[in-house]
Amino acid sequence: MTIRLPLTNQTVIQEVKSFILDNILIGSYEDSLRPQDSFLQKGILDSTGVLELVQFLEEHFGFTFSDQEITPENLDSLQSISTFVLRKLAQSSVNND
Repeated sequence: MTIRLPLTNQTVIQEVKSFILDNILIGSYEDSLRPQDSFLQKGILDSTGVLELVQFLEEHFGFTFSDQEITPENLDSLQSISTFVLRKLAQSSVNND
C-alpha cells in the first residue's frame, strides 16, 4: 500500500489519473482527462482496463472490492472513483476502530 497522507479528493483523483495515463491511456496528455469525464462515454476503459483499475485501487489504497461494487457508479470517472475510495476507506476506518 502506497498511500500518501493527507488523502483528499484531489489526491485520490491525481493518483488515479496518473495510473490511467501511465497504464491505460499511454501517451495521452494530462489535460486530456478531467475529473468528471465519463470513461464509458469516452471509451477509456474496456473490461481489461476495469480489471487493471480495480487491481490498482485495491493494492494502492489497501481495500478489497466486492463484486457488487464494480459498477459504473463507482468507476466511471475520476470523481466517482475518488468518492468511492474515500467512502470505502472511511468505512474500513470505522470498522477497525
